[in-house]
Amino acid sequence: MEIKERILNHSATLFLRNGVKSVSMDDIAASMAMSKKTLYKWFENKDQIVLATMELHLGKVQGECASMSGQAATAVEEMMRITAWAEQQFSSMHPGIFYDLQKYYPAAWSLFAAHKSTFILAQITKNLERGMTEGLYRSDLDVDVLARMHLAQIDLMFNAELFPPGQFAAQRVSRILDEHFLLGVASLKGHKLINEFRHVTEEE
Repeated sequence: MEIKERILNHSATLFLRNGVKSVSMDDIAASMAMSKKTLYKWFENKDQIVLATMELHLGKVQGECASMSGQAATAVEEMMRITAWAEQQFSSMHPGIFYDLQKYYPAAWSLFAAHKSTFILAQITKNLERGMTEGLYRSDLDVDVLARMHLAQIDLMFNAELFPPGQFAAQRVSRILDEHFLLGVASLKGHKLINEFRHVTEEE
C-alpha cells in the first residue's frame, strides 16, 4: 500500500474515532510514527486530507452497497442487509463527524451531499421499484416522494437537537427509521417476509 493511501486510511480511523475537528496534522503524523515533513510532502494541509479521505470512503461505500444489492434475493433482503451494515458503520462513528464536516470542511461536505443526492437517492429509488415489481412493496407507492423522504432521514438522524448523541446512539436511530420506512412501504406479502427476518410473529 502506498504512503498516500496509508495516510488516508489511518486518518479515516482517527476521524471516525475522535471526530474530524479534534484531529490535527500533528496527531496524524504522531500516530503513524511519521515526521510532519513526510506528511506535508503528500498533503499541504488537513483540508486536503479530509477531502481525500471522504473521496476514498465514499468509493468504498458505493462498492459495498452495490455488492449487497447484487447479492440480495429480494428488495426486502437488500434493505435489511443495508440497514444492518449501516448500524455497524454508525456503531464506531464519532457522533460529531457530520457536524464537523458541515461547519468546518465545506468541500468534503459538498462531496458527501452530492453522494446522497445521486448515488443514495438512486439506490433507494431502485429498491422501491424492485420491491414493487416483486410484490413485496405496495403497488401504489409514489416512488419519487418516498425516495426523497427516506433520503431526508439521513439528515434527521444526525440532528443533534432532535436526537442528542448522549441520549440516542446513531445506530439505534438508524435502525428505527429504516424499519419504520420499510414497514410503511411493504405489502402484506412483504410484511410477512420482514417478520421472518426480524424473527417476529404477529397475530392477524
